[in-house]
Amino acid sequence: MDFKGRDIISIREFSKDEILYILDIAKSMEAKTDYKLLSGNVMASLFFEPSTRTRLSFESSMNQLGGRVIGFADAGVTSGTKGETLYDTIKMVEQYSDVIVMRHSIEGSARLAAEAADVPVINAGDGANQHPTQTLLDLYTILKHKGTLEGLNIGICGDLKYGRTVHSLAIAMAHFGANMYFIAPDALQMPKVYIEELKEKGIKIVMAKKIEDVSKELDILYMTRIQKERFADPVEYQRLKGAYQIGLKLLERSKEDLKIMHPLPRVDEIKPELDSTPNAVYFEQAGNGIHVRKALLALVLGKVK
Repeated sequence: MDFKGRDIISIREFSKDEILYILDIAKSMEAKTDYKLLSGNVMASLFFEPSTRTRLSFESSMNQLGGRVIGFADAGVTSGTKGETLYDTIKMVEQYSDVIVMRHSIEGSARLAAEAADVPVINAGDGANQHPTQTLLDLYTILKHKGTLEGLNIGICGDLKYGRTVHSLAIAMAHFGANMYFIAPDALQMPKVYIEELKEKGIKIVMAKKIEDVSKELDILYMTRIQKERFADPVEYQRLKGAYQIGLKLLERSKEDLKIMHPLPRVDEIKPELDSTPNAVYFEQAGNGIHVRKALLALVLGKVK
């Protein structure tokens, strides 16, 4: 498959075969790194919104493959503070780079950037919309631990309304016939547009308010934090924060081989007592971002096929 020059904007744009191909390339990247593969290439890292894992893993991936990184991690240091449009920023940055990785708070910003740029654009998160590279590393983690992506029972808990990671994950898992368990208070449930799309694809959906009601069914429990930065009403955030907290007691009511995932950062939804259990894979999950993002950078720059 030829991904050279391709934008990575939404998980919806990838077929099942393309997803599996990317994961296969990621596996080869984990097994062996070519430290000169991207020598001479420059990645622009444009993070208009805070990030730790995504930004650092992209930059580490580029560095480990022999490329160079330019960019910023604070929108306050850009010409946007002077009134420059995002379109103009992208047209300027593409003059200096071979690939652009961007995170922005506005939904649709990644699509705008891709339309503006002649170099590949990789969406590192656009508002509450999509986070395709997180989804790919999530799938890679599930595949490593379960040996398959087919027919699994996937529980997603917490902020499903604003959580771009869970929006992308739900759409991706539909390729593999997953049974989806959405665990959230009514105010934070999965948006109807995603539920309707999944139902059209024949995906079984179970809506729940308590983890305990479905925990014995799950192969994967994907926890998320309640995202304070997405709430327009601070009173509503205060009401809903801390709605879900899991610890060792959950394991007594779950499958022995349940795997607990989280896109991180966590706040108080996963107690540290779970960290040392074989069920907890969220730190490894973050580490898998290196392998997947190496694969994506190499693919869109045409260095592997």
